[in-house]
Amino acid sequence: RLTCRAFKDTPVPRDTIERLLETAKRAPSGGNLQPWHVYVVGGDELADFKKIIADKLPDNPFGEGTEYQIYPPSLKEPYKARRFKCGEDMYASIGVTREDKAGRLTQFAKNFDFFSAPVAMFFSIDRTMQEGQWSDLGMFIQSIMLLAREYGLDTCPQEAWAIWYKTVGEFVGIPEEQMLFCGLGIGYRDEDAAINTLRTDRAPLEEYASFKGL
Repeated sequence: RLTCRAFKDTPVPRDTIERLLETAKRAPSGGNLQPWHVYVVGGDELADFKKIIADKLPDNPFGEGTEYQIYPPSLKEPYKARRFKCGEDMYASIGVTREDKAGRLTQFAKNFDFFSAPVAMFFSIDRTMQEGQWSDLGMFIQSIMLLAREYGLDTCPQEAWAIWYKTVGEFVGIPEEQMLFCGLGIGYRDEDAAINTLRTDRAPLEEYASFKGL
């Protein structure tokens, strides 16, 4: 699995998406609550939605705010350095320098085209749920991303969509008792796109794992 940021326009059949979701529902959840909700958009409906966002972007480049903190307000080390390097490596893959603010904003705006993915998913969770159920939702989303590879598909999970929670909610019909978590683009990877060559670093085992008795 990788985060794909450039998709082909090749359609993905609805029955493929349905099979992915049917299988992913076997993801574990505490007490079998299955706290996930997913809204799938494609075809002309997705084109209409993208136009709505595109029309709003010039006056609202950072959206409508969010209902949750995507990152902690004061991100400490080593997490801050990891996030910084991820961004620098991504922009370097397409030749956008730190000084090129316009180039960075242009690339960021591609989030809201789903990087040309032909199918979009939005995930929400009931507002009464707690941290454990957010973890369950993450496992459901991860299951979809891994299963997609079996069909030759790639994905791009996008918390960036949290900044458009009002518009997303209105368009797909998310009820008030649910909170939007993220979006996800799914489709066929553009193998020729430089940005898809990015492979983010991972910390060495000894940095995040400890063992006793083994």
